[in-house]
Amino acid sequence: MKCAIYGAGSLGTILGAYMTKNGTEVELVNHNKEHIAALRKNGAHIIGTVDFTVPVKAIFPEEMSGPYDVIFLMTKQLDNHNVVSFLQPLLAEKGVIVTLQNGIPEPSVYEVVGKEHTIGVVVEWGATLTAPGESMLTSEPDSLSFHMGKTEGITEEQYALVKELLEKMCPVDFEENLTGTRWTKLLINSTFSGIGAAIGGLFGDVSETRDGQKVAIRCMKECVDVGHAEGAEFAMIQGKDLTKLFYYTNPIKRRIGEALIPVAMKKHRLLEPSMLQDLKKGKPCEVDAINGVVCDAGKKHGIPTPVNDRVREIIHNIQDGKLTLSKGNIRLFDDLV
Repeated sequence: MKCAIYGAGSLGTILGAYMTKNGTEVELVNHNKEHIAALRKNGAHIIGTVDFTVPVKAIFPEEMSGPYDVIFLMTKQLDNHNVVSFLQPLLAEKGVIVTLQNGIPEPSVYEVVGKEHTIGVVVEWGATLTAPGESMLTSEPDSLSFHMGKTEGITEEQYALVKELLEKMCPVDFEENLTGTRWTKLLINSTFSGIGAAIGGLFGDVSETRDGQKVAIRCMKECVDVGHAEGAEFAMIQGKDLTKLFYYTNPIKRRIGEALIPVAMKKHRLLEPSMLQDLKKGKPCEVDAINGVVCDAGKKHGIPTPVNDRVREIIHNIQDGKLTLSKGNIRLFDDLV
């Protein structure tokens, strides 16, 4: 059995470290020369809510040599077609690409390799790459989980192998309703990653401030309305039904939902949005594959999405140098709440 983590950055370094620590040989693949050099020299150092270091096998993409039974795809979605096309010849006959990306990435993978080679996984924890070879786990250890579903054509053997590998780190829940799970995660990312990136803050900067809560609850309602129009049945995540907790139809229910936000997000309050990490590095971020999914689907169904539209606008303006990262950007939502 041969496996690799393609795009071993903040999340992938942690997954690779846990897999290696618990007895599975896995290749950590990344373009970043400093990161690969540090991993080779010092191993993967995982800090934050845990602290350990483990030697790992770190390589560059051009050093990959198939056939791989499993490739965990952990890059941004911005160039999925080219990335998956590069990986396709490296797959074993029954090999699978497991997408652990944000948004709804499965179609962009199986349009290249086929549904029989595609597995979707939702990641329920966060991380920040703090230095070359070092990644910070920002979620509490007892809150870590994966939610995995199967696309058409995936065999029980393929599914069982991927599940076994992911369980080297944390529990894996089978999701028959993968689309619903993706939309639930999209709701979280659009709200706390999107707003967090727009204001240059952590999940806690959104969930634990009154202004942040007022914007967040409206962002979540937009996501639910659009998801339902798309035919999605939102799945529970970690025992929580987010639509029951946060969807509102009157001011009283809205205020109750706002009050519940910091409680629900407590174990993830230190999570730094990956979009914010990209903005800090001057790199393009995934806002169009996260909030943009809600905006575009809303237009298709005639559902207004003003908060998600504003998040998208703010982040594009930050990328274009028209705005700076500032918690004061929360004021840019005042006319919407």
